[in-house]
Amino acid sequence: MTQTAIPSSPLAPLSERRGTPVAAPQRIAHIVSVSGSQAIAVLDRPVGDEKSSRDPRIQIGALMKITTPTSSVVGLISAVSSPTPSMDAGSPEIGLIELNLAGELVLDQTTKRLAFRRGVACLPSLGDPVLFADRHDLTRVYAQPSVASIKVGSLYQDAAVPARLLIDDLLAKHFIVVGTTGCGKSTALTCILQRVLEDHHYAHIVVLDVHNEYPGAFGEKAELIEPSNLHLPIWLLNFQELTEALTSSDVHRDAEAEILGDGVVNAKRRFLDASSVRSTSLARRTSDGSVTVDTPTPYRLSDVVAYIDDQLGKLDRAQSTVPYRRLKSRIETLVSDQRYSFMFGSLTVQDTMTETLGRLFRVPSDGKPITVINLSTVPAEILDVVISVIARLAFDLAVWSKGGLPMLLVCEEAHRYAPAGSPDKFAPTRQALSRIAKEGRKYGLSLALVTQRPSELDPTVLSQCSTAIAMRLSTEKDQAVMRANTHDGALDLLDFLPLLGDREAIAFGQGVAMPMRIRFDDLGQQSKPNNHSAGFSEHWKSPNMDREQLEAIISRWRLSGRERG
Repeated sequence: MTQTAIPSSPLAPLSERRGTPVAAPQRIAHIVSVSGSQAIAVLDRPVGDEKSSRDPRIQIGALMKITTPTSSVVGLISAVSSPTPSMDAGSPEIGLIELNLAGELVLDQTTKRLAFRRGVACLPSLGDPVLFADRHDLTRVYAQPSVASIKVGSLYQDAAVPARLLIDDLLAKHFIVVGTTGCGKSTALTCILQRVLEDHHYAHIVVLDVHNEYPGAFGEKAELIEPSNLHLPIWLLNFQELTEALTSSDVHRDAEAEILGDGVVNAKRRFLDASSVRSTSLARRTSDGSVTVDTPTPYRLSDVVAYIDDQLGKLDRAQSTVPYRRLKSRIETLVSDQRYSFMFGSLTVQDTMTETLGRLFRVPSDGKPITVINLSTVPAEILDVVISVIARLAFDLAVWSKGGLPMLLVCEEAHRYAPAGSPDKFAPTRQALSRIAKEGRKYGLSLALVTQRPSELDPTVLSQCSTAIAMRLSTEKDQAVMRANTHDGALDLLDFLPLLGDREAIAFGQGVAMPMRIRFDDLGQQSKPNNHSAGFSEHWKSPNMDREQLEAIISRWRLSGRERG
């Protein structure tokens, strides 16, 4: 028997147009209702009819296509139902599927191939056939060859189809990874960044690692920074950050801030006066009249303390000395505390701004396009100040470079230092991140946020993320926040959030061609971020610490003044 090729049509796959015999697409339903971006179809075969094991399964999230006169409209199944279920075991039932329309497959006049585009120009009408999207359709929608993208995993609907993120839209417009503890957020982020670095050797990525999870995730491509080798001099802090770090939070705060401001300006002028003797370029460019409390000019904390002592000597007995003494005591305590040596401990003061920014933001990259900053041992009292400084410096560098240095700032546990509902708490950090979220894309600076509690993240920062990768979320409050920020008709897909497995996610927004359920690639043990979760079942089967090891821990504890070795 001779096999006849399917007749060619403008919307047929390329192999069909060339006359290659292929199986006809499988029709499963027809349209009975269209309302806006939603459509309802009735299954052509009654529910319960015998079907082949090779027939695709009708399930929520599957991609379908609807044939119209000018295109194939694609949409995601958002619900399946049987409006009149039969009580008899063998009686046929009507099946309904609800679809969220998202785009269409049209013939590209340049390449003469089918291509996917967002939006629907020709809406379906009553009776239009509904077909399963085959592997070719899935590839056209989710793996567009004409757009720069990275493969991060596979589609849940068909594991043979790669799941790809649109790299320019993903990075230029901010993205967020959310999910409960243990679902694979860190692995997902690592997978995304590794795929970016594979083809972009001159990237500029900074990871704020608050749990020390990423030191080995990027191999030799990463510049590893921790408090022991971090140099973030105190004079790089602006006055708001300096006030947060050095002043108390009681009734004397305003008085201490005023004294601190005068002392810092005085110290900066003394440093410039001393530098002018050596005719440094900094001293020649900066006059006393242009020095303010926020001018990024080096100064010595010892000069600030000397100014406070001088002012104390001029006070009348009737004047309160408490703000002066408390501010001086706070500065001396921080200078002598080894935990703060990366910021307060330098014995010499030099203008190292170029070296500091070059190392933090990889200018030049020197084969290490990503910086991993381990903040796990930074004291909690100053963690938000450190993050604020790094975020502010990134923004200022992006502005002054006029967008010539595209950068990505990755914020792990973002809800900890940019929380919702606390306008006075973490003010410098919240302001720095909000500024990047709202204005950073104009200057090539983007944010990647990772959090397990999106409901506790500042709404302004969250609302600016144009792409979301939502992994398993258990609490209704967190799910509600993600629904409120959902794009592209993915609302129904988010009902799956409590049911997602490890490394599974719903990706939606500008960074994907269409909302999709994906499974991230397995990175292997060598490339995975560190997992510090205690394995009780293994650790408790054998001795895990002796007295000598305990003494060593206590020694490190006392030396650093922290509760972690």
